[in-house]
Amino acid sequence: MSDIIQLLPDSVANQIAAGEVIQRPASVIKELVENAVDAGAKSIHVFVVDAGKTSIQVIDDGKGMSETDARLSFERHATSKIRKAEDLFALHTMGFRGEALASIAAVAQVELKTRQEKDEVGTLLTISGSKVMGQEPCSCPVGSNFKVENLFFNVPARRKFLKSNTTELNNILTTFERIALVYPEICFSVHNNDVELFNLRAGSVKQRIIDIFGKKLNQDLLPVKVDTTLCKISGFVGKPESSRKKGAHQFFFVNGRYMKHPYFHKAVMNAFDRLVPEGEQIPYFIYFDVAPEDIDVNIHPTKTEIKFENEQAIWQILSASVKESIGMFNDVPSIDFDTAGKPDIPVYNPGQHMTSSPKVEYNPQYNPFQQTTSDIKNSHQVSQQWEKLYEGLGEGELQNAPKNLFDDTQEFDYGEIESSVETSHEIIDEKSPSHYQYKGKYIMTAVKSGLMIIDQHRAHIRILFDMYLEQLKEKKIESQKVLFPEVVQFCASDQVMLQHILPELQEMGFELTDLGGNSYAVNAVPTGLDGIKIMNLVSDMVQAAIEKGATVKEEICKSLALSLARYAAIPQGQVLSNSEMENIVNQLFACNNVNYTPDGKNILCILKQQEIEHLLG
Repeated sequence: MSDIIQLLPDSVANQIAAGEVIQRPASVIKELVENAVDAGAKSIHVFVVDAGKTSIQVIDDGKGMSETDARLSFERHATSKIRKAEDLFALHTMGFRGEALASIAAVAQVELKTRQEKDEVGTLLTISGSKVMGQEPCSCPVGSNFKVENLFFNVPARRKFLKSNTTELNNILTTFERIALVYPEICFSVHNNDVELFNLRAGSVKQRIIDIFGKKLNQDLLPVKVDTTLCKISGFVGKPESSRKKGAHQFFFVNGRYMKHPYFHKAVMNAFDRLVPEGEQIPYFIYFDVAPEDIDVNIHPTKTEIKFENEQAIWQILSASVKESIGMFNDVPSIDFDTAGKPDIPVYNPGQHMTSSPKVEYNPQYNPFQQTTSDIKNSHQVSQQWEKLYEGLGEGELQNAPKNLFDDTQEFDYGEIESSVETSHEIIDEKSPSHYQYKGKYIMTAVKSGLMIIDQHRAHIRILFDMYLEQLKEKKIESQKVLFPEVVQFCASDQVMLQHILPELQEMGFELTDLGGNSYAVNAVPTGLDGIKIMNLVSDMVQAAIEKGATVKEEICKSLALSLARYAAIPQGQVLSNSEMENIVNQLFACNNVNYTPDGKNILCILKQQEIEHLLG
């Protein structure tokens, strides 16, 4: 039998390695910008065409490379940062495995111009699909200029799975933000199709946060700072009033590297327990400085998951420092005793007559278990009054009457209505005209097969969602002008998505005016949104579109309609009259899907008559 195991050619091995490191245009920018940072650059400029699908160019003023280093940098496992295995546990730089440039060159056409300060001429290197096409001297400034064109040109299957330009550009800006937030001393700029998206000057950490995410965040940031033997923690957290349902900017950095850490996220949110509404998030920008030997950054190809040696202790330090920050710097209303209306507190005088303590009077002969003739008579009268309530009601009518048949501790699972028992039309035709609202959350009404329980908030979301979607299709949504236009500010990544969904927002009744600097004035909104915070609504709609990765107009419309319905729906706890509950029930059963909300949550269930009888024994 012939041998079947063979060594892969270098070109194939490089493409496999590239699959781990280079996933999309944003991965290329991450690797090139991090290399520029490690090269000591003070100014880094990024230019992309068609969200990086056509061209990516990164120019820096770092120390550059010699002719030999330029050629070796594109070989696999070629690195200037590792000499022995022990160096892996004392890393202070971003990249170290020596696979980035080799992986990029394996799936793209790369041109490099680089020069060191001591050299009179630089080096021009051209590579296509891991093959060196040419190397020659050239004239260029000190630093490096990488140009990457036609990404995945030789791997069409990978290129086919790239998302729309809007989604890929959004990923590029998200990656860029994670690096720019760590190095406020470096000037950065980003251009897409010759349009400037970022131009960040050197400054402090707080100034960099404001330059990226907008001036509105300035008033919401509380400083966090603690220095212990285990770690140093610094940065900022948002005030409780800056909480948002979606799109809160949350960043962890360790030794200058962005990381994801759900465990530490809980530590921050734990500090805001009972200070923000449930389900809302707080913005934070937390920087950890830990000894390199106490962390492991090489457990994931993207190096965003990092393992800590003293994780639990750092969790406690982080939680305590955030709580201290909230207590020290948050503006808490206090009583001012130095005002003219200060209370008059009398001076204690032991010789002055003091008020005696009150005396409790009681009858020691009283027996609560001894019934008098009058007690028996009153009890008989009350019994007769209760019996009058049930006069004229037969046994069948009592069974169908809506009652509170369970206590506060009983829980029921939502379930879909079984069509074999009752159809939607049968339920709406034979339901009781009177309804009962339980704890301000559920509408309860008697139907043929038992007791129907409806979540009023979810039911109204379904009703409004169908209404908005139909109006969007027919373009019949009416808008109303606002008396005082509100200004909404977006970060660059959000602004890219906003431009993409702006036509749909206008069809929904929103009127936004571009004020420049990623700021927009909201001049008109759809009718029926009285009392709603327009700024939060628009921001959440943009975040919803980003999360969905909406590329088709119909999907964008659904996402926007759902966001709008959630804001305009009747909240949990709102007391409803019988006519309002009747209206919701009728409108719900006019929808195409009465069982589920647009995001798949149950709206109603039916407690069967047999289950009620079983509960009552």
